[in-house]
Amino acid sequence: MVPVALYIDPPAWPAHGTLFSHLVSDASLEELQAFAERAGLPPRAFDRDHYDVPERRYEQLVALGAVPVSGRELVRRLIRSGLRVPARQRDERLEAILRRRWDALGLDGPAAAERVREELLRRWSEPHRHYHGRSHLLAVLRALDTLAAAGGAPADDSALRRVRLAAWFHDAVYEGVPGRDEEASAALAEARLRDLLPAADAAEVARLVRTTASHSPAAADADGQALCDADLEVLARPWPEYRRYAEQVRQDYAHVADPDFAAGRAEVLRGLLAQDPLFGTEAGRRLWEAAARANLTRELAHLEGGGAGSPTS
Repeated sequence: MVPVALYIDPPAWPAHGTLFSHLVSDASLEELQAFAERAGLPPRAFDRDHYDVPERRYEQLVALGAVPVSGRELVRRLIRSGLRVPARQRDERLEAILRRRWDALGLDGPAAAERVREELLRRWSEPHRHYHGRSHLLAVLRALDTLAAAGGAPADDSALRRVRLAAWFHDAVYEGVPGRDEEASAALAEARLRDLLPAADAAEVARLVRTTASHSPAAADADGQALCDADLEVLARPWPEYRRYAEQVRQDYAHVADPDFAAGRAEVLRGLLAQDPLFGTEAGRRLWEAAARANLTRELAHLEGGGAGSPTS
């Protein structure tokens, strides 16, 4: 029996000579994709938070357990679940926003800087990335903005630029191998920034990237603390958004069996909870510490209770 957490709106969206419905879950993307696979929907029909369903499949999906609702109700449920991907986070918007942010860094050698920008955007767009993609990059940059406004990021423009560049490079190499990915990303930063920054600045960006391997920079490392706090901001989001993050992390490690993933993920959560404080900057602690600890504790309880994969409630 399919859980009543799958919803479909009436076929009302014209495209390709027919009308389309939207199929969503208000519980988890894993559940949505599993249902779609059982129903024989092609993977290409998935669009980040929903499946596009041609009119001829509507009655069949309802018979299989999808609950028919109005378009407005479907959107309301999707928003409330935290699974909805806002327009600003969709690929076509993200690319333009990120290009503007990179260009605003004012690096030397515009042509060389553009080449590095395009390489980074390609890397952040690799198909095996689910959480560690362009949405995450933009979220870290925005979290740095939040910290800067709250006095938790470098006030010096040059230092803040180095931290922002480290954000661009911190997951530029992502193969799902903790430690090795950060080191490869740091090496990439040194190689690509060699002609765009003074050597000392390029080395500092690479050093900052390396701090994200453990998220525990030295107490005196204010710049490293700002970068790591921005990278961990996701932990403090409202629970539905945190669940989406946890689901995306699970997708990034889809090649790992559930028991192994649960054990590894639980170890990561315990390590984060053991950090006291979790956020290094005073602003980060004020903004995010309590909510992050509550979310981490809730996910850890799910895993220690025998839950597989990401939490669904």
